[in-house]
Amino acid sequence: MDLKVIIIIAFTYLYGFFEMLMWIILRKRRNKIIEKKGDKGSFWIMFIFIAIGYSLSFAVGSTKTGRMVHWDTFFIIGVLLAIIGLFIRIYSILTLKQHFTYTVTKIEGHELIETGMYKWIRHPGYLGQLIIFEATAIALANWLSVILMFIPVFIGYYYRIRTEEKFMMDQWGMKYTEYQKRTNRLIPGIF
Repeated sequence: MDLKVIIIIAFTYLYGFFEMLMWIILRKRRNKIIEKKGDKGSFWIMFIFIAIGYSLSFAVGSTKTGRMVHWDTFFIIGVLLAIIGLFIRIYSILTLKQHFTYTVTKIEGHELIETGMYKWIRHPGYLGQLIIFEATAIALANWLSVILMFIPVFIGYYYRIRTEEKFMMDQWGMKYTEYQKRTNRLIPGIF
């Protein structure tokens, strides 16, 4: 097996462990009472679509079908994008602080955060993850892997974002509507 593939797989596992560790730490540290749940299974739907994206992307990426020339260049681009995505993800979690949860919930004392990247986009944590997932596919230097990662993962996140935004509208009403007018979901000025 190629060293680059081993590094990509190792990064994938390490990132997965990072998210699991964050989930465990946050569950233990949360001293706030959950006031309302609105996840509607979006966490698991998103998780399943991510798993599908990774499975398809790695299955095709491990073959020569769809391989891009200059694998080293795409590997480096993928690594750099993964670092950027990880930075965005961690920064968004740190901005939310105690308000960050892995499921769509309203906790005691919940506030609408509009600082940091949340000043321009409503879901920077999801943006960071999407960049990480696509970076992984780009590092495989396979155009089919990039497509097979993007489509299912985007479907999962799109469902999650719609669920979360409906929940936020129910919780904050006009305040959230005004926030939506000033921001985009993931990419400033585009989407």
